[in-house]
Amino acid sequence: MNKNNEYLIKLLKENEVIKFGKFTLSSGRKSDYYVDMKRAITNPIILQEAAELIAESIDKSNVDKIAGPALGAIPLVTAVSLNTGIPMLMIRKSKKDYGTSQLIEGDLNEEDQVVVVEDVTTTGDSLSDAIKAIQYNGGKVIRAFVVVDRAEGALENLEEKGIILEPLVSVKDLQ
Repeated sequence: MNKNNEYLIKLLKENEVIKFGKFTLSSGRKSDYYVDMKRAITNPIILQEAAELIAESIDKSNVDKIAGPALGAIPLVTAVSLNTGIPMLMIRKSKKDYGTSQLIEGDLNEEDQVVVVEDVTTTGDSLSDAIKAIQYNGGKVIRAFVVVDRAEGALENLEEKGIILEPLVSVKDLQ
């Protein structure tokens, strides 16, 4: 754990982001705890702290876009974009059937260097889907960050695909 992340961990604990009980995760898996990242990222102090930690880790001269999957990562993507001045992309789960029918909202250019951020990961599937969408549309994902990793396979699953996921916090830090 990075020493700078201690304040973020304190904020997450104080705001009771970890809930204990019986929960069904977005993957369909059952869990005895839930990481309520919507509670965290709707708190401006937590959102700003997480965004600053990610922004400080980015070489702004080497990044063209900040991206993340809708809906959970979008406040974080926006905050990182505002902290860095780097334009953002929003990755939908699927193309909409109205308007411009875009899977990616924002201007992704061929060969753009993209940093992808996520609020919480379990297996990394939604993050992996967002990365695939960026790559399919000509972008190059150069880094990936998550605020809280549940330590249930996301790091390993993404590494198998050539993406190193950099968690700010592991769920183990919050227990």
